[in-house]
Amino acid sequence: MIEPSQQIAQWLSEDKYRYQALLMAEKLHLPQWMLAAGFVRNLVWDKLHGTAPRPLNDIDLIYFDANNLCASQDRDYEEQLRALAPDYPWSVKNQARMHLNNNDQAYTSCLDAMSFWPEKETAIAVTINQTMAENTVVSIASLPLALQVVTPFCSQRLFQLTLTHNPKKSKQLFQHRVDNKHWLQDYPLLQVVSE
Repeated sequence: MIEPSQQIAQWLSEDKYRYQALLMAEKLHLPQWMLAAGFVRNLVWDKLHGTAPRPLNDIDLIYFDANNLCASQDRDYEEQLRALAPDYPWSVKNQARMHLNNNDQAYTSCLDAMSFWPEKETAIAVTINQTMAENTVVSIASLPLALQVVTPFCSQRLFQLTLTHNPKKSKQLFQHRVDNKHWLQDYPLLQVVSE
């Protein structure tokens, strides 16, 4: 059986819309850039539910630049991406400043920032040809692009069709997101679990 990160990378490479998004994001050459959250999570859940990929509400491009914490820089990057791919719903966030919005300790990297996201299954991302810690990255050299799946937890979680509260965040925030995102309605095989 194919390893979960390899399967995710293969599905991403076969999804023309997502593959093009990766190519556009790469053009900005941002430090530690990744396309994260629903960009990866929803594709896996769609595949496991046997449905066509659902349209994305946004494409979360995260990066880490401690030298420029201005929110206006994120907006500038979004404008650049819209010029390249105007039909894509870009959302760019520098994780070096997001701890301020989230009332957390300062993050040290994108991987560290994802470790604070409210549900563990959302804390997953993909990037192209970047060097990361070996235990959190899988390179797929046989694909047209070397895609790397990155998560502070375990990519297998997505294949278990679970929603797991991250204890670094409140249960209330987790439940609010589960309710407002309608995941259990859109993906009826999902189950909320606790650890």
